[in-house]
Amino acid sequence: MSNMHRIHWFDEQIRGGRFPNSSWLAREFEISRRQAQRDIEYMASSLRAPLVYMAKYRGYCYEDQTFRLPHLYMTEEEQRVLKYLAHRYRHYDYDQSDAVKRVAHLLERFTLEEQQMVSSELPVFSAQPKQLQFFELLSHAITDLRRVHIHYRDHDGERQFSLCPLKMISQFNADYVVGYEADPVQQVAIRLEGIVHVSILNERFEYKSDALLSGWEETLPVRKPFVAEIRLKELQQMDLWEGYRIRARQDQIYSIEFYDTDAFLQHLFVSEWEELLSPGWLRRKLQQSAEGLIDRLAIQGKQNVE
Repeated sequence: MSNMHRIHWFDEQIRGGRFPNSSWLAREFEISRRQAQRDIEYMASSLRAPLVYMAKYRGYCYEDQTFRLPHLYMTEEEQRVLKYLAHRYRHYDYDQSDAVKRVAHLLERFTLEEQQMVSSELPVFSAQPKQLQFFELLSHAITDLRRVHIHYRDHDGERQFSLCPLKMISQFNADYVVGYEADPVQQVAIRLEGIVHVSILNERFEYKSDALLSGWEETLPVRKPFVAEIRLKELQQMDLWEGYRIRARQDQIYSIEFYDTDAFLQHLFVSEWEELLSPGWLRRKLQQSAEGLIDRLAIQGKQNVE
């Protein structure tokens, strides 16, 4: 259950003049006293509730009776999305990464929940239902120290294997689960997008604090974006060209940032623009792709005639 359910209940008790305390909260929701006290501290520090402990009544009241809880109730699905954004921003390694990671810290404050975990906190990956389900299973397996059976597909084909999952990481806009099959020293990173199916096995494995190899903890270098100079047909009113950031502009020539070359080439094929001025290597790749497409159309045309 979300801590906001408990916080709303605690707020109702205060407004009813009942002077609730952590013992009441723990008993009502069958949680630990420690978690109940965390909820109360969260109300005071993050929600700015003017809580005052009244020793006479052994409970809390509001110092300012006009205080109202902010409308922060979120469904479980909404919390998953926020956790996903926090994870993405926390692992953002491009320009202005410091500012973005501060946003990640803010998002994490809205998803505060008790987590009894052996390893560090686990991120939510994709907002797609299938990958959310994989996350649920993998995070449970990491917490419970259980092996998982994975059906995996990539450019080398399909394979199935069992894995001792240790940690979730994100590198260059892709998510991975780090673990090992037999030897703890021979750790691998399995990309979540390639997973077809995951199931938790009854077999447990032993986790040691130094089990995770140090290489997985290294901070990734900050990636600088590529910049393309493009003459556009229409004047752009915003700092984005159909999702791509505009770094600078002069008349109708725009300096546009991109990270994924293949994705940007596909964008150029379907967007309206006048001239690709630079870089030269991008012009050559675009020309090669266009010539390849024309050749395939020509071959298809000949086959249709025959």
